[in-house]
Amino acid sequence: MRTSPETDTTDGVLAEQLLRLTRRLHRIQKRHLEPLGITPAQSRLLRLVSHVDGGEPPRMADLAARLEVVPRAVTTLVDGLEAAGCVRRVPDPANRRVIRIELTDTGRATLRRLRNARTDAAEEILAPLTADQREVLGGLLDALTDAPAERRC
Repeated sequence: MRTSPETDTTDGVLAEQLLRLTRRLHRIQKRHLEPLGITPAQSRLLRLVSHVDGGEPPRMADLAARLEVVPRAVTTLVDGLEAAGCVRRVPDPANRRVIRIELTDTGRATLRRLRNARTDAAEEILAPLTADQREVLGGLLDALTDAPAERRC
């Protein structure tokens, strides 16, 4: 399939707009999370720990796989959340070499505050859009995020 120079230009502009939006989303989210003492990466991990399937706390390796990061990155995130009292490391009852991560009461309270901060950040980001525009954007984002990956790096 050949592309025209117009398509290349349009796709290039769209790519740049998406990159600018991503940076803006990150800045706004970071600003709303700062009062909680949580980074965006820590908030993703905290949400992931709270949404485990099967009822038992996730293993560190499972968290790394779900976050698509190296295990060392999860260790750093868990260290910070553990220092804040949001999570704790617990040995797996079936295999003492395996460490699982569970939420603490402080972690659950932080999650409630985190949800409010994320809602505030989303409202700030979406404020320029009408309800109809938000619905269209949601559909477009679903189409982009649900599209199958053609190539992997």
